[in-house]
Amino acid sequence: MKVGVVSDTHMAGTGKKLPKALIEGLAGVELILHLGDWVDMEVYNELSALAPVDGIAGNNDGQDIVKRFGERKIITVAGARIGMVHGHRPYTGRGTDSNALRAFAGESLDCILFGHSHQPLMRSENGVLLFNPGSPTDKRREKLYSFGLLDIEGGKMAARHIFYESKG
Repeated sequence: MKVGVVSDTHMAGTGKKLPKALIEGLAGVELILHLGDWVDMEVYNELSALAPVDGIAGNNDGQDIVKRFGERKIITVAGARIGMVHGHRPYTGRGTDSNALRAFAGESLDCILFGHSHQPLMRSENGVLLFNPGSPTDKRREKLYSFGLLDIEGGKMAARHIFYESKG
């Protein structure tokens, strides 16, 4: 199963659209997971035109998004147990990856997906893949915009970042 992973879109206001590179890069995915800071449900509507969408809320999301998605969840996709959290809490003082690990302490997972920092990250800790896709619309200190793709089959997972220069 091919899964698109997106976070920190921070899309508010009329007339704003998701970047062409993101839309084209998500073509053919079977599921899209959004890791918070949608800011506006229009992001959900745009992504839903491409594939089914699930996600969690981030620290910049309103109560409508929090009520719809929650702030932490575990899902099973193609045999893989995936934890999703934005990454701003529980605060550890050691970065979003540490926050994400703490959010799922004691859980048996194959992967933890998180956002918040806008910094792409992919590493393994004790056999658990930690993956932050970065941001497709707000790169902050990064050189490039980014999102992620997961290929999952029989509980086995391969992840990669997709980078691009323009959010147009």
